[in-house]
Parts: sequence; C-alpha cells; structure tokens
Amino acid sequence: MKTAERPRYPSDLTDAQWALLQDQVPGQALLGCPITYARREVVNALLYLARTGCQWRALPHDLPPWPLIYSYFRQWSADGTLDAIHTALRERVRQADGRHPQPSAGILDSQTVKVAGQAGPRGYDGGKHLTGRKRHLLTDTLGLLLVVVVTAANVSDPAGAREVALVAQPRLRRLRHLWADSTYGGTLVAWLATWCGWALQIVSHIGTVHEFIVQQRRWVVERTFGWWVHYRRLSKDYEVQTFHSEAWILLAMISVMLNRLAPLAPPKPQKKPG
Repeated sequence: MKTAERPRYPSDLTDAQWALLQDQVPGQALLGCPITYARREVVNALLYLARTGCQWRALPHDLPPWPLIYSYFRQWSADGTLDAIHTALRERVRQADGRHPQPSAGILDSQTVKVAGQAGPRGYDGGKHLTGRKRHLLTDTLGLLLVVVVTAANVSDPAGAREVALVAQPRLRRLRHLWADSTYGGTLVAWLATWCGWALQIVSHIGTVHEFIVQQRRWVVERTFGWWVHYRRLSKDYEVQTFHSEAWILLAMISVMLNRLAPLAPPKPQKKPG
C-alpha cells in the first residue's frame, strides 16, 4: 500500500480528523484487486478537488492517479458511502453541541448556480435570471446539511421541497417543524402537514425588497451557503449526473464538520528579532 511522503496540502486530513473517518471508509473488499493506495490519500485527493475546484486531470502527481480517485468518487457516490460518512459526522457534531443526534426542526431553502458546458439537466430560473441548476436543501438549526437534491434551475422551490421531503421523511423521524421564505407558501404547507406531519412556518421579508435584514432562522441556511464559498468545486456545477453534484456538496460539508470536530492547531506566533 502506497503512502508516499509529500508536503501537506491545506485540505489534507490531520491525524485527528482521519481517526474520526477511518472506521467509516470502506476497506479491502472480499472480491477485487488489493488496495494499492492508502484510503487516507484517496480521501485527501477528494477533499483537494472539492477545495481547489481543479479538473480531474489536473490532480497533483503526488496524490493517487486521477482515474483511481474518480473511480472511488463514482463508487462512493452511488453506494451511499459519502452519505453515510456525512450522516455520522453530522450526528457527532450535534452531540458535541449538546443536542440530540436527530433534529426536530429545520430550514428549507435553495441556491441556483450556473453550469459549465457539460451535458445533463439544466433550466432557466426566472427569479435569479440564471440558466443552470438549483440546489434544494434542508438544514438543521445549526446550519448542518440534512438533505440536498439538485435539479434543473427551472424546477420551482415548492416542487424541489417536495423532493427533499420525500428523501428526508424516512430518515428524520424526529423532524416536526420547518422554516422557509414566502416562495414556499401555498399548497406546500398543507402537503407537508398531510404527508410528512411537518409544520411549515413561513418567514416573511420585512422591509424593502433590496434591504438586508437578518430574518428569523433563515440566516442559518445563508451561513451554510457562505461555508460553500471556500469550496471552489461548488462555484458552478460541472457534473453530468446530478447525484454527483450532490456528492460534492456532501464532501464540502464533511470537510466543514471535520474542521469543527478536530480543528487545526493555530500557528505558533513567531518571535520578533531582537
């Protein structure tokens, strides 16, 4: 198993962070080729791609070969490995904050982003005046991701929220109360109450249209979008398959939560000469 010595990248896992992950990352399968590269280096490569946004073929040569990393990315996206890692870390973060592992309340919102020149679903969001895709998400009250569904941008917020709810309801049995902005009003309120048993509270904007006002609960999900700014792979949508788009969001949140559970030690102050 190759564990080549190399300079550390800012996105690399620390020993403490890897200790949180190693039991969740699949090991050697009963059938198939023996593991050539350490699993830690595979995760480091995925986090490097999420953080820098580089192309697959531009992956540095001191990390494992890009075709191998792409193979793991496709496999772990499809078989639920990334989702399982993300869920386990989210529950640990909530417990470290003195909360129940399963949330009882959440916030609905969406984010529209441009797409690159690849094939795949896309549409025009008339509200944002963008052609691309829309990320429909549900977070807890800490801003941690619960569910994300990526669609073409012409899918309305209420329609996307229904897709999110269909994924979330079997997983999040304690969930009872949601907050969202006025675009999620109308028939969605009754639909969530009937099919999921959730109470949706609409938080209306107070003030002029272009005036910034911190709104109850909704600022939490806006902070989540702010976290994603540090992960350049999320600046646009570069994926053909939307479940790969969702996988990069999971990887970004995995990195955010690892940094919260096992933060890097602050650099030691340098002594001034003399």
